[in-house]
Amino acid sequence: MTEITGTEALARVADLVEDIDIAMLTTTDDDGNLVSRPMSTRQMDEAGNIWFFTAEDTEKVEEAQRHHDVGLAYCDGKGMRYVSVAGTAEVVHDRTKMEELYSTSLEIWFADGLETPGITLLKVTPKVVEFWEPAKGKLALAAGALKSLVTRDTPDDDIMNHGHIVC
Repeated sequence: MTEITGTEALARVADLVEDIDIAMLTTTDDDGNLVSRPMSTRQMDEAGNIWFFTAEDTEKVEEAQRHHDVGLAYCDGKGMRYVSVAGTAEVVHDRTKMEELYSTSLEIWFADGLETPGITLLKVTPKVVEFWEPAKGKLALAAGALKSLVTRDTPDDDIMNHGHIVC
């Protein structure tokens, strides 16, 4: 397993999540249950924070404010990239940042755009990230999986890269 730290870590996380729009955001409810829902990633900034729009009067916001530790799960099935982010969440009311990140595609959830009552930002600051991606490209991964099916043997250890990033 590869371990990455320092400034290289943030660049690697950005590379991994930049093309995957939807993340599953996991929070903890008052009973200690893990609850997940899809969120559209707006940006990962230079400091490594991952930004989302949300409505302030939602359970996810209440849960993130009570239990700041959250998880993000990104899945790119076609590219065979999987990313798990453990971080802390914060609700942010910053009109300038909202204007920077807003696009009309969000009007499906926020009919009045940035004038929608209760619209806010959720900022997740990563602490630890794990990722899995093909070690030698998707074709080599498919060939290795096919070989394992035919031989009824487990795949070679080098079929997927597994990395651990400390932010």
